[in-house]
Amino acid sequence: MKDNTEENKMEKIISLCKRRGFIFPGSELYGGLAGTWDYGPFGVALKKNIENLWWKKFVDGREDMFGLESAILMNSKIWEASGHVAGFTDPLVECKNCKSRFRADQVLESLGKTGVAGATIEQMSAKFKSGQDIVCPSCGKRDWTDVRQYNMMFKTQIGAVEETSDTIYLRPENAQAMFVNYKNVMDSIHPKLPFGIAQIGRAFRNEITPRDFTFRTREFNLMEFEYFVRESDWEKYFDYWREEILEWMDLVGIDKELVHELEVLPEDRAHYSKRTIDFEFDFPFGRKELYGLAYRTNFDLTKHQEESGVTLEYLDEETREKFIPHAIEPSFGLDRTILALLVSAYREDVAPGATDIRTYLKFDPKVAPVICAVSPLLKNKPELVEKAREVFGILKTEFGRVMWDDNGNIGKRYRRQDEIGTPWCIVIDFDTLEDDTVTVRERDSGHQERLPASSLVSYIKDRLS
Repeated sequence: MKDNTEENKMEKIISLCKRRGFIFPGSELYGGLAGTWDYGPFGVALKKNIENLWWKKFVDGREDMFGLESAILMNSKIWEASGHVAGFTDPLVECKNCKSRFRADQVLESLGKTGVAGATIEQMSAKFKSGQDIVCPSCGKRDWTDVRQYNMMFKTQIGAVEETSDTIYLRPENAQAMFVNYKNVMDSIHPKLPFGIAQIGRAFRNEITPRDFTFRTREFNLMEFEYFVRESDWEKYFDYWREEILEWMDLVGIDKELVHELEVLPEDRAHYSKRTIDFEFDFPFGRKELYGLAYRTNFDLTKHQEESGVTLEYLDEETREKFIPHAIEPSFGLDRTILALLVSAYREDVAPGATDIRTYLKFDPKVAPVICAVSPLLKNKPELVEKAREVFGILKTEFGRVMWDDNGNIGKRYRRQDEIGTPWCIVIDFDTLEDDTVTVRERDSGHQERLPASSLVSYIKDRLS
C-alpha cells in the first residue's frame, strides 16, 4: 500500500509543475493525450541545463567520447537485426467487461502477487484465471482475457502512397543508432579502444498503461552512450562507469539516500546483457528504475555485421589483431532525471516568525532554471526601475538564466521564485540609489545581505563553481 503522505507529495509536485510552468499535460486544450507531457518555460530550461551538464561531463570533458545525433526514422532491418521486431514486447491483459488494457505484470505486482518476475505468459495467464481477487482497476470486474505479448514499437509508413509504402518504426531506444554508426565513427575519427559514442535523443514506446506523471510515457528523452572495450577489460570498465553514474547523481543534485542498486538476475536481464545494474529511486509512487548500466557484450555489433554483410571488426594497429569490440551501456532517462530531481529538491518549511507553509525547490544553482531574479522594490518608481534594469542587463548578459520580476509585492515575488527554485533574489531599493548596494536574498535560508552591485557577478560565479 502506498504511503498517503508520499501520494500527497506527488500531487503537490504535479500541481507546482503546472502552476509554475515546468510541465503541462500534453494536448490539454483538447482534453489531453494519455502518456504525453509538455515542458513549459521553466521545465525546458531545467531540461536544457541537465542536458548541458551531462554532455559536459561525459562528452566534452573527455577525450574518448564522441557525440552523435541520429535520425529518429531508421531502416526497419535495423530493428529486425537487433531483435526488437520479434521480441520488444510487454505482457498485455484486457478486461472483457470494460475493454481496458493493462500490463499484466504490473497488475499482479500491484496486488502483491509473488512469482511475477520472470514468469512466462502462460504462468501469468494462470494467475489471472485462478485469482478471484484480481479485479480490474477501471471497473472492478474479474473477467480477463488471456495474457498475450504486445509489441511496444510505434509503426508508421514511409512513402507517398500507402499501398506501396514500407513499414518503419519510431525508435524505442537510441542504442542501435550508435551501433550502426560505429563504423562511420571508426572510419572518420579513427579512435583507439576504449572509446564511446554518445547521444541525447528522443525515443518512443507504445506503453500499454502510461502512468506516474512523467515516469512512464509514450515518448521520452534518453541520454546514453555505448562504450566499446576489449572483452578482457569489460569488468574493469563496468565498475568504472558504475562509479561515474553515482558521481553524476551528486553533480546534478539527486538525493543519493533515495537511490538503490539492484543487481538484475539472469532471468530478468535483456537478451543481449551479460550483467545489468539498475539504479532505482524512491519516487513517491514507489521504488522504480531511474538509470541502467548494462554489459551488452558484442551482441549488437555481431548481429549487425551478420545481417548487413559489412565487417564491423576493430583492427588493433599495433598487434594487427581483428575483433568485434564489446559494449558497456550507461543509460540515463532525462525525463526520469527531471522527476527524481523534482522529488529530491521539493521542500516545505515555515519561516521564522511566519505561520504559513513555504514551498521551495532546492535546486543546485548549476541546474536551476533561473539563477537569480532582479526586482525593483517598487515598480512605479522610475528611478528604481531604471537602476534595476541596469543590474538585470549586466547579469543577463553574464549568465543568461536571469529573470526580471516586478509582479506583486516583494513577499509574493520571493514565494514565486522559491517555487521556481531560484537560488538568489536581488532587490534594488532606495538605498541602492545612495550607495550602490543591493539586497541579496538566499533561497534556502531566507537570509538577506547587502552587497555592492558591482560584486554581484563574482558573488554568483563563486557559488556556481
